[in-house]
Amino acid sequence: MIINHPLLGPRDAQEFTYLGDVSLLDRPDWQSETAAQDFHDYMYLRDNPAGVHRELWFHEIGDRSWLVVTRNTVTHEITNVELARDVARQRGAEK
Repeated sequence: MIINHPLLGPRDAQEFTYLGDVSLLDRPDWQSETAAQDFHDYMYLRDNPAGVHRELWFHEIGDRSWLVVTRNTVTHEITNVELARDVARQRGAEK
């Protein structure tokens, strides 16, 4: 599988480490009254969708950047790749 890195161009997926769903960018508030349950859910509950899914990938053997990869989990077709920092900034601006 080839991941088209936004800064470095096409790279083999073996250079990357998969982390999980992009929702991991939305870390719970540690000061909330439900923090213990929120962090449990954040750490251990994951969706495993069949179809289009946004995922976090780390460019471990490269520039060590975090990417948000939109990928079809059935066909492995990648339709979009973004820098995770840009996605996180956009999410922060929307809140």
